[in-house]
Amino acid sequence: MRHITELALPVAVATTLLIGFAAPAHAGPYWNKNAKCSATDPDGRTIPTRVGNGELGWNHFSGKHNIKKCALVDVPLQGNVDKKNGADMQYWGWVSNRAHGRVKVVVKARYARKTADGRYDAGPGQVVGVITAYCNGMRKCPHWVNE
Repeated sequence: MRHITELALPVAVATTLLIGFAAPAHAGPYWNKNAKCSATDPDGRTIPTRVGNGELGWNHFSGKHNIKKCALVDVPLQGNVDKKNGADMQYWGWVSNRAHGRVKVVVKARYARKTADGRYDAGPGQVVGVITAYCNGMRKCPHWVNE
């Protein structure tokens, strides 16, 4: 009985240390991977607009940039890529209104499983999709673009 108690403490300490070192690496920030909308560009890439969070996706740009309709994102995505850098792509589109003029909408998308900084992972066989969308030259899109 005495041998068991003499061995128990060192084994417990060793187990605690090993478990501490074997803990999984920190996962990225939480984001909702569900697709709010999706569009396919002329090259056949299907690009989702995920719900996301405050940093990327629908939750980011619908609040910060005042884009509240999927069509404002989907229409540029259905056109050709206007700017490309590896897996990062930009699509440009125009929204016009007779009373207010026209505004250029920029959609930035990532056609890869992970974001460029590696913080967000869409999962096996998935792509991150739309990172952000905004009206060029302004912090918030005017309200009339959502009409």
